[in-house]
Amino acid sequence: MQAWRERTERALDARLPPATDAPTRLHEAIRYSVLGGGKRIRPALVFATALTLGLTEADVEAVACAIEVVHVYSLVHDDLPSMDDDDLRRGRPTCHKAFDEATALLVGDALQPLAFQWLARDPGLRATPAVRLRLIELLAVASGTYGMAGGQAIDLQAQGRRLELAQVDDMHARKTGALISASVLMPAECAARPDDASHRVLRRFAAAIGLAFQIQDDLLDVLGDVGTLGKATGADQERGKPTYPALIGVAASQARMTRLHEEALDELSHFGENAAPLRQLAGWLLSRSF
Repeated sequence: MQAWRERTERALDARLPPATDAPTRLHEAIRYSVLGGGKRIRPALVFATALTLGLTEADVEAVACAIEVVHVYSLVHDDLPSMDDDDLRRGRPTCHKAFDEATALLVGDALQPLAFQWLARDPGLRATPAVRLRLIELLAVASGTYGMAGGQAIDLQAQGRRLELAQVDDMHARKTGALISASVLMPAECAARPDDASHRVLRRFAAAIGLAFQIQDDLLDVLGDVGTLGKATGADQERGKPTYPALIGVAASQARMTRLHEEALDELSHFGENAAPLRQLAGWLLSRSF
């Protein structure tokens, strides 16, 4: 994980516009938001999937960067007063606190198209035009109304209401799971296109690990501490968000997370020992404390 984080930091730093280029304030805010630390879980999933399928990290580095800046832009917008109104992210003031709300909006506006520019033109991505087009489509769907943005909309509408478990699952399958799935399916497109069975396995693995990851996030908001997480805890309960611990309790949430983890590992048996990177990453994801 540390090596993948360091690789992601270097790759993003090299691809982002320099802070000295005009408009300098916007570029400073972009670099502040993107290079401000973080777990880099989605790039790690890209790299682990690539290794599982016989690719190298270099083959998919641009994919990892594209997914990560979409994730970062979503965090910048989520933190705004019109959304979650958060003051702290990754142990530092959120973008709109460090700069201003208008700049934070523009950071998101600029990062989203930058991700698609990299998928279309990054010279390090040795992919045919047809593969690049599939990558662009996968990320667009994962980011849009049937994915991350749609999940966030459902989340905002659900605050203060009680949802059924299936509704919470659907919300998080979009809000969190869609980009997690893209982090697995996009590197698969860069390999020799997997057969239908392998593709179904990867899709089921990603769905299970994405939901387990969200349950872990909900649990950390209840059980974690601000010093470790780098952001305020207890915010979900304060806002009346429909989280797994609020709906089914802490113990049941932990049991469900464990069951989903086991299901994800069962899926990886299809790839045998080649899936060791994904198995190890899945284990780390669900044992983390931040």
